[in-house]
Amino acid sequence: MLTPAEAERLMLAAMASFPTEECALSAAHGRILRADLRADRDLPPFDRVTLDGYALRAKDASAGRREFVLEATQAAGMRPFALGPANDACIEVMTGAVLPEGADCVVPYEEAEKHGERIRIFPAVPISAGRGVHRRGSDHPAGEIIVPAGTRISGREIAVAAAIGAAQLTVSRVPKIAVVATGDELVEVGDAVAPHQIRRSNDHALRAALNLAGYPWVERFHLHDMRHEIEHMLWHIIAEFDVVLITGGVSKGKFDFLPAELDAQGVTKIFHGVAQRPGKPLWFGLNPDATPVFALPGNPVSAYTCLHRYVLPALAQASGLPPALPRRAVLTAAVTFKPKLAYLLPVKVASGTQGELQATPDPSNTSGDFGGLVGTDGFVELTADVSEFPAGTVVPFYPWS
Repeated sequence: MLTPAEAERLMLAAMASFPTEECALSAAHGRILRADLRADRDLPPFDRVTLDGYALRAKDASAGRREFVLEATQAAGMRPFALGPANDACIEVMTGAVLPEGADCVVPYEEAEKHGERIRIFPAVPISAGRGVHRRGSDHPAGEIIVPAGTRISGREIAVAAAIGAAQLTVSRVPKIAVVATGDELVEVGDAVAPHQIRRSNDHALRAALNLAGYPWVERFHLHDMRHEIEHMLWHIIAEFDVVLITGGVSKGKFDFLPAELDAQGVTKIFHGVAQRPGKPLWFGLNPDATPVFALPGNPVSAYTCLHRYVLPALAQASGLPPALPRRAVLTAAVTFKPKLAYLLPVKVASGTQGELQATPDPSNTSGDFGGLVGTDGFVELTADVSEFPAGTVVPFYPWS
C-alpha cells in the first residue's frame, strides 16, 4: 500500500493545469496569476520628492550658503520646473512632485524659515545630494518582473498591477467542483431525520473548506447506494465538472459500488488505498478528458483530513501555484501509535519561547467525530516506520486554513 508521500506524488504527476483566462483587475483578488507582471517603465518613473520643502543644488550650499531665493512652487502632478542657474536658486516642492531639473536634494520645511520669497536654512542642517529624493528606477527598472506567475493575487499584487497599467490579468480559470456525498443513511440538514439516519455534513464541510482555499464554484450532490442512480448521476457530474470529489462508498463494503462504477465509466484508477489513518480507503483517478476524481472516505474526519493532505495541494498545483512544503512543528507531548500506518493527528499549535511552532496532540474521539476537530488548527503527519514519537520530535504540520 502507498505511503502518503507516494500517493501525493502520483496525484500531482497526474494533475493537468487548469486553463488560463483574462480577468479584469477589479475582479482579480484571490485569483492565481499565470503571466508575470513586469514594470512597464522605471518605478518610480521620475526622481520623486519625498518630503515637503525646498529643492536646490547641494553644491550651492557646500561653501556655507544658507539663504536662497524661491523661483517657483512645484506640486505633485505638475510638469517640472527647471532650477535657475543662480547659485542661490531654490524651488518650493511638495511630496510626490517631480524633482525640478537641476536640483539634487530637498531641505524640509522644518529645517528652514521663509521670509517672503527668500528662505534661510538653519546653520546645523546637513545638505547632501540625494536627500529627500526617491531616485528614478530605484524600486524597479523597466522590464523587471515584480510579481511572478504562480502568485495568489492579493491587495499587494493588485497595487502593482494598477501601477504598471495592467487592467487585465492572465489568471487560472476557476475550476467548477462537484462534491458528492453518498449513502442511504444521509438526509439534508433541514429535513426530518429518522433514528437510523444522519444529517449530511461532509459535503457542507468540504465546500466550505474549498471556498476558504479560493475555490468558490462548488456544488453539492447526494447519491443513494443504488447502482442505477450512481451510474446515471455520476456520468452527468463527471461530464459537467472540472473536478469531482466523492465522499463514501469507496471501501470494501457490499454497497460500496463506486470503484466498480468509476471503472465502468472509463475513469482510470491511479491508486486506491493509502497506508494512513484516518483515510486509508482514499481513491484517485482520471477520466479520458483528464478530469480528476477524488473519492474520499465517508467518515467526516477522514474526508476532511484527506481534502487538506491531498486534494487542496493538487488543486493548487493545477492552478499554477508553486509547491508548498509543509511547515514543521515540534510535538509538545509524546505520541504512541502502534499500527504500521502513517498517523494524521489533529493538533493545536502555538509559538514556543524561541518562536518555534509547537503542536499539542488533540485527537478526535473517532474518525466520525467532526466535533473533535473544533478548536484544532490542523494535523501533523507521523510516519509509519516508528511507533514512538517522544516530545520534541519535529514533524510536518498541515493547517486547516
